[in-house]
Amino acid sequence: MFYETATNAHGLPHDPFKAIVTPRPIGWITAMSAEGAINLSPYSFFNAVSERPPMVAFSSNGRKDAVTFIEETGEFVCNLATYDLRDAMNLTSATLPRGESEMIHAGLASTPSRMVKPPRVADALAALECKWLRTIPLVPLDGGEPSNYLVIGQVVGIFIDDRFIVDGLVDTAAMQPIARSGYRDYFVATEATKFSITRPGG
Repeated sequence: MFYETATNAHGLPHDPFKAIVTPRPIGWITAMSAEGAINLSPYSFFNAVSERPPMVAFSSNGRKDAVTFIEETGEFVCNLATYDLRDAMNLTSATLPRGESEMIHAGLASTPSRMVKPPRVADALAALECKWLRTIPLVPLDGGEPSNYLVIGQVVGIFIDDRFIVDGLVDTAAMQPIARSGYRDYFVATEATKFSITRPGG
C-alpha cells in the first residue's frame, strides 16, 4: 500500500506512522516550574542527538507543562523508563491540572539531582540531568501554526545504578528499558534479544 500523509487516507483503523518508526526510547521527563511545582511525563518522540557534548531532545504535541516548566527554569531530567516501572510511567501520562504532581499520582518517590533542580525518579536505574538549550517550533510544510515543539537539552550529569555497571560497561539489557511502538504497544530490551556488530573499516 501507499498513501499520502497530507490526506492520511490509509484506510486502516489506526495511523501506522508510529508503528513504523519504532521502537522509540521514552524520555521520562522531570521538570520544575519557577514556583517549584514538579511535572513528570513520558515522551516517546525522544532520543540522543549528540555525543560530544551529549545532547537529547524530545518533541511535545502542544506546549504542555513540561515544555513551559523547562523554559521557566532552564533545566530538566530524563529518567530511564524500565519494565518494572511501566505502570507508574503510564500513570504519569495522565492529564492533571497544572502544578499537580504526577509523581504523587503514580506513587513514585523522588530524589534530588546533583547538578539541576528538578529531582529524578528515585527508582529509575539511570537518569540524565540536562540544561535547556532551546525549543524549536516544528512548522509544517504549509507554513501553518506549529502544534509540536522540539525541546533540546545538554546533558551535564548522568546517574547510573552501580548494580548495572559490569566489567566497565553499562548492562543496558539487564535494566530492561522499555520503548514505544505504535498503538498501545511497547518493546522491552532483554539479554535474549541483544547482539553485537563491529563497524567495518573504511
